[in-house]
Parts: sequence; C-alpha cells; structure tokens
Amino acid sequence: MFRLSNLIKSTLNGVSQRSLDGSIAIWNFTNRCNLSCLHCYSKASLDESDRFTTPKVFETIKELKKGGVKFIIFSGGEPLIRKDIFDIADECRKNGIFTYLSTNGLYINPSNVERIIESFGYIGISIDGKEEVHDLFRGLPGSYQKSMKSIDLIHEKGGKVGIRFTITSQTYDSLEHIFEISEKKGIEKIYISHLVYSGRGYENLKMDISKRQRKEALDFIIKKAFDYYKEGKDIDIVTGNMEMDAIYFYEKFAKKFPERAADLYERLKKWGGNSAGRNLVNINSEGDVRPDPFFPVKIGNIFDESFENIWLNEKNDILRLLRKRPRDIGGKCADCPHIEVCNGGSRPRAWAIYGDLWAEDPSCYIYE
Repeated sequence: MFRLSNLIKSTLNGVSQRSLDGSIAIWNFTNRCNLSCLHCYSKASLDESDRFTTPKVFETIKELKKGGVKFIIFSGGEPLIRKDIFDIADECRKNGIFTYLSTNGLYINPSNVERIIESFGYIGISIDGKEEVHDLFRGLPGSYQKSMKSIDLIHEKGGKVGIRFTITSQTYDSLEHIFEISEKKGIEKIYISHLVYSGRGYENLKMDISKRQRKEALDFIIKKAFDYYKEGKDIDIVTGNMEMDAIYFYEKFAKKFPERAADLYERLKKWGGNSAGRNLVNINSEGDVRPDPFFPVKIGNIFDESFENIWLNEKNDILRLLRKRPRDIGGKCADCPHIEVCNGGSRPRAWAIYGDLWAEDPSCYIYE
C-alpha cells in the first residue's frame, strides 16, 4: 500500500511519516458473496459455505494478537454476509486489534449502518467506475446505485468512508469519474488497486492495462494528489499492489521539489515497498495462511497449527526470503538502483507469468 497523499504532506511539511506498528491481516473469513466480480481473487459466490465458526474466529483472534497483528481488514467474499460480524469486531477490540471493513456496500442499510460505523475504523466500498461499467464488472444491474446510497448513508450518520477501485482495461476510462464522485460526495479516501494475476484476475489476464496506460494513470493520480495538497482538500489517495508507483512518484516529486527529494527518498526506503510476508499476511476462508491474498503458495493452515507458530516461524524459507530487505529478485530488478524502495513488487504476478516467485514483476513500468 503506497500512501501517496500522506507522503506529500509529511515530506513537504517536514513532519514524521506514519509508521506501521505491528502487522496487518487481511482475513477472508467467508467466501460467500452476493456478487460475482470479474477480478475476484477468491472466486467468491453465494454457493460457498463458511468453514470458520464463531468460536474458531475468536480463538484465531487471540492467536493473531500473539503473532503481532494490530490491524485486521475484514474481507471475503462479502464480510457483511456473516451474522456474527459485529461480535467478531467486538472481540477484535477486546484484544486491542483495530478493524477495517472492505465491502461492496450492498448490505449496508439504515438498521445496521450505525453499528457498522461503531465497529470499524475504516469502511471501504468497492466502486469500479461509471454506473454501467460498475454494474457490468460486478455482475448485478443496480449495484452502483445501491453502493452510492450506502456511501451517502454512512456520511449521513457521521461516518467516514473510502472508495476502493481496481484499474483494468474495462475500468480505465472511469478513473476520472472516481475522483469526480469523491470530490462531489466528500469521500475521505480513494484506494486505487492495480490488477494482480490471481483467482478470476488470473483467468482474465487480458483485463490488465498496458505499461503506457499505467504511466498515464499515475500521471493523473499524482497530479490530483498535488492539487488536493495545494487546495487543502482532505482526500487521501492510496495506491495498492504496485509498489513501483513510489519510484515513479519520486521522479515527479524530485522535479517539482528538488530541495526535498533526498528527504522523500529516505522516507520511501524506510517504507520499504512490498510488505507481503513481512508485515502483511492473509488468512483465507479455508484457514490457509499466505503472505498476501494473491500468493500462490500457503505457509500453513490455522486449522492444523496456531497462527503465531506459522507466522513467527523463522525457519520457513518463503518468509525468510520475503523478509530480506531488499529481496533477491532476478531479471531487471537485480540491477535496479531502486530495489530498496519497491522491494521487487508483486511475487504473485512474477509467479503467474514466469512460474518463479523471485523473478521480476512483469507489470513494472519504470524505465519502459
């Protein structure tokens, strides 16, 4: 996760950047979903059943705390489909773990919105572009309007909400629309995710954009971030699953503020790029533990072994190699002067294209 707006503010204002104390777990504790999105990495559907019982979830929360997890992103499937969702969030708080919600927004309504706001420190609702694009991508006519009503409802009740947007060849032309509605509705955060080749995203490789388009998209995103800073607009822009965005941003920043460039670069090195297996972990609906939600290899299963034993295992070769900074990555990454910033990017994309976890990220667009 590359926090673009935060870096602009902290660097230009000369204040300390936010650092992550502990690990983030993305937990897909259900694979049930009321939609069938084209890019879904977990291939969720309504036909699935939940393996996690409430007692097992509670037990795992305690294990996550022992393993150093400080933040849990509730994901799926659609997390609001579970009737025990609020009990789970309460149990997280009792154990000192912050909770975030990633949802399609269709189950948010007047009867539960206040409880949702109370239960989650951040609510991210997926919007895939203009209405016709979103509905096609999500596989449900009318889903765009329902999600928009959920955003308005959260704001009416005093909550904060962000938009989650995956940029693909189908949604590319909707990027500007995402910023327009965020400005109009006072959205607090825009999270722009690049496509990772996993699940339905792997089955739909042709959905990805070209490297030229990626640069054009980042030009637009970076300009918006600078404009918001200059205008004092409190909209947080974050990009995900493409740590090379940080290098591209640095080159733009250095031309605009050369006197601050060295400071920014040190901050980027401290951030450290791709964090899969280091301070990011995923637990899927079957209990498999992976370094990130898209990772092709599991490192354990919490139905067989406790989370802390899996996550804190210093003898696990995958975790050891992922936690090396900078990582030993092949291809053009081996000689790249910026490997300390991006840390080699996405290992799942390297695996999908080259069959090698330690090959270069094929989506890297720097110097192309």
